Amino acid sequence: MKSIQAILVQIQVWKDTKGQDLIEYALMAGFVAVAAGAIMPGVSENISQIFSKVASSMGSAAAQGS
Repeated sequence: MKSIQAILVQIQVWKDTKGQDLIEYALMAGFVAVAAGAIMPGVSENISQIFSKVASSMGSAAAQGS
């Protein structure tokens, strides 16, 4: 009985697509930022600083979570 429940949980996890839209939008924003940095060299410094801040925020959040 437990193995059937475990299989059902795994199926539900694979079918869950709630976070997919958020990831797609984040990737699209990243691509737009990279394209803007390539087209406008003056903007690339600001984009680099923003990505660095996001990376450090995510790193500290991951450290707090574990």
